[in-house]
Amino acid sequence: MTPSQIKTRYDAVIVGSGHNGLVAAAYLAQAGLSVLVLERNDYLGGATASQQVFPDYDALLSRYAYLVSLLPPLIVDELGLKFETRRRRTASFTPYTDARGTHRGLVMSNVDENRSRESMREMTGSDEAWKGYQRLLTLESAIARVAWPSLLQPLRSRESFRSALQTDDERTAWHAFVERPLGEVIEQLAEHDVLRGLLLTDAKIGVFTQPHDASLLQNRCFLYHVIGNETGEWRVPVGGMRSLVDALTNRCHSLGVTFLTSSPVTHVECGPICHTVSYTVDQVEYAVDAVRVLVNAGPKTFARLLGESWNPIPTDEGSVVKMNMLLHRLPQVKAIGVTSEEAFSGSFHIDESYQQMQTSWQQASRAELPDPAPAEMYCHTLTDNSILSPELRLKGYHTLTLFGLDMPYRLFKDNNDARRIEITQRYLAGLDRICAEAFVECLARDRNGEPCIEVKTPVDLEREVDLDLGNIFHNTLSWFFTDDPDQVGQWGVETHHPRIYRAGSSALRGGAVSGIPGRNAAMCVIAELV
Repeated sequence: MTPSQIKTRYDAVIVGSGHNGLVAAAYLAQAGLSVLVLERNDYLGGATASQQVFPDYDALLSRYAYLVSLLPPLIVDELGLKFETRRRRTASFTPYTDARGTHRGLVMSNVDENRSRESMREMTGSDEAWKGYQRLLTLESAIARVAWPSLLQPLRSRESFRSALQTDDERTAWHAFVERPLGEVIEQLAEHDVLRGLLLTDAKIGVFTQPHDASLLQNRCFLYHVIGNETGEWRVPVGGMRSLVDALTNRCHSLGVTFLTSSPVTHVECGPICHTVSYTVDQVEYAVDAVRVLVNAGPKTFARLLGESWNPIPTDEGSVVKMNMLLHRLPQVKAIGVTSEEAFSGSFHIDESYQQMQTSWQQASRAELPDPAPAEMYCHTLTDNSILSPELRLKGYHTLTLFGLDMPYRLFKDNNDARRIEITQRYLAGLDRICAEAFVECLARDRNGEPCIEVKTPVDLEREVDLDLGNIFHNTLSWFFTDDPDQVGQWGVETHHPRIYRAGSSALRGGAVSGIPGRNAAMCVIAELV
């Protein structure tokens, strides 16, 4: 598609082709609207795109986003998407050293409760830890039953939810996860440092926070990780994130959505009947009229397009390092009684005990690069090897994706390249401590003999996929309710500009791979047309 083939006016123009933009486009086109999607990159999908990261190998890695928990089946059903996810046999693996100095690992299984219980008993010496863990899961389920169904509905007030709580578990969960710092319930129900760290991890991925943060940012991040589909299970997209993008773009094409890539939007001029959206192609400026504009981008880009100022708050800062790797074989782990397949197929925790993450947060708060550097990773190909060519599958190749914690944007702002090298070495050192062989020896090598590692810092994420301050959630995560009376009954996508909407993660109840803000933006538009 070229600018000369673009119509002069559309019912809706969507800025950005990330998965939320694609969801919104499909719903609006399905409702009979004419839709144009403008994408600044030369590919569709934004942060959910899969790419051949290492040119010498036919392996399609989900470069920035990798697992699915928050995508509602309702969206898949309503849009008729051909998209499948698969369960990981292992939920998580956390290596530790026991009192005798023996390497062991806490294995939490998705398919064998006895394996999880016995592994926790081995670590703690009794079944009391298991009872506390089960109590926490009960509370997570209770808050999930309250919060999850509401995400695809208009916003409700905090008091509306609180007054509707029906059971003791729901009221206890509300107190623990909404009203009090998350650290309190973790410390109450888990005594072991490793188990506490395992639980806290879901509260820190992507954000810079600690268990007793008065802002309760950790609580909101935790909820996003445990309420998905009322189970909180993170599943593997078959075919990688590319399969979701392909399913959405195919549906959009079938509904008549128009796409224009390599066309960054430069300005949106508000009008009483139509807005004018300006964009460039090959440094030539074009414009198109739009009755409605949906912006699937971060707040900084939104402000720039509308000629406004951008004033981030401290909790908007992202905190993550992403490392993609290709291995020619999985390394053995030092933990007794744990196979490589069991360890790597789940969320593999590195230096993530409760105390270690307290220390790493304190170091980063002092503008120091944490040492050791906490992280979690997983191996996509142990659950779904379709992202590899048949040749690589036959040879036993695997992909690994690592997410680093306590890596705020501030650490990389002024010396990004040097810090990227330094943190890579710290992650490799952490892997060496828990693997039975030198981890680097298991990495595939390119034609120049360099290991197949790609590292993205918060600065890289901001530059490459427009994630403000490297925040994978675009900005501060919101609650599933609103404290603003004026927002009650709204969809959380409305802006102070008539017929201009936030259709991405920066919308209320946005964040993660969910499609929820994309659908909510479309529902808001469709409701206005009735």
